Amino acid sequence: MAKIAFTSGRVAGFKCPPEKHQSFLWDETARGLGLRATPAGKPAYVFQGVYQGKDIRITIGGPGAWSIPQAQEQARALQRMIDEGRDPREVKAEKTAADAAKREATLVNTLTVGDIWPRYLQEGKPKRRDAWKPRYRADLEAMAAPGGVKKKRGQGLTRPGPLYPLLALKLGDVTEDALQIWFEREAVAGKHQAARALMMFRGFLRWCSARPEYRNLIDRDAGKAPAILENLPSNKHRTDCIESAQLPGWWQGVEQLSNRTASVYLRALLLTGARKEELAALTWPHVDFQWRKLTIADKVEQTRTIPLTPYLAQLLATLPRVNDFVFASTRKAGRISDTRSSHSKAQQSAGINGLTIHGLRRSFSLLGEAAGAPAGAIAQVEGHKPSGTAEGYRPRSVDALRPYLEKIEAWILEQAGIVFDAKAEPGKLRVVAK
Repeated sequence: MAKIAFTSGRVAGFKCPPEKHQSFLWDETARGLGLRATPAGKPAYVFQGVYQGKDIRITIGGPGAWSIPQAQEQARALQRMIDEGRDPREVKAEKTAADAAKREATLVNTLTVGDIWPRYLQEGKPKRRDAWKPRYRADLEAMAAPGGVKKKRGQGLTRPGPLYPLLALKLGDVTEDALQIWFEREAVAGKHQAARALMMFRGFLRWCSARPEYRNLIDRDAGKAPAILENLPSNKHRTDCIESAQLPGWWQGVEQLSNRTASVYLRALLLTGARKEELAALTWPHVDFQWRKLTIADKVEQTRTIPLTPYLAQLLATLPRVNDFVFASTRKAGRISDTRSSHSKAQQSAGINGLTIHGLRRSFSLLGEAAGAPAGAIAQVEGHKPSGTAEGYRPRSVDALRPYLEKIEAWILEQAGIVFDAKAEPGKLRVVAK
């Protein structure tokens, strides 16, 4: 192959003819140094030599980054490696790996959990979902909040969230021992809260382990230390629910609440079996009084549509339309958020103890069974993920669900000692205790 002395003019003017796949210009000064060009790409210096009887070619770089003397010196260095019995490609790979290891070690020594946490909030997501649910995202933020702000209720300032101390840890310092010490300290303030924070942080570790840039910097299983798992509170499922005999007292206590919105909201939870956040987020455009349907934001799917039963329809019609939310509030969120205080007053009035808001959902399921509704219909109304049941789960249309939900509503009202005029004009509900 012909060789010429490389000059800046010859290098700058070298082009690949359009009819060729590639073209080379070879230097007569440095052995093996060439300039390669393609019709579409930019020219680049290359080195071509023979290692163990086979031709090898290594790209050095473009003329914009390498001067002619620099490219010639690099070609000579590569030829010296061959003369010494070393493969320049392996030497380059080893150097690249060493540089990567150095960068990784630097990250381990400098990158903290707090550096990555905002990205996790932005890009992380639970399994089989496209994004965080707003409430869970808010919980993640609260768990890692620094505290020190005035309490919305009561006196004083808020304390840091359970995860806040972990934000200062370097990724390499997130070990079983470190998490055990953190968990034991947080468990003093509240074992269940510490356990929930641990589950959230384990989700963060899983997310990091799935990212190539963090995978080797973090111990995914650090949160599974035996000393931590042994001290987790027992995961007992609550069984609180309303018994039939308690319904009249509970209903009366709820109906007498001074907060009308909370009163209707609590009864709607019992009559639909919806999750508290699902129902709190209900908006008026998703209440269809004409075709008697409710479209609810679902935890498992995006939404689910259920029948709007007669009594519930009239209850909702009595609520003022303050904004888009059915259960509106003057607070920042614009909707009802925490009804525990109202529910506690109603329970106290009825002489009931320990009934949680979620217990109303459980009560709907049990009362629905007592009313004679099929398990599959109850599960579909509640938004449970489809699964096999004793009666064989098959999704029903809204109209097919309607008789069952109306039957459940009628049975609950009967047990509560309530009668009402189903034909009364919406907004003019007339309820009479038996």
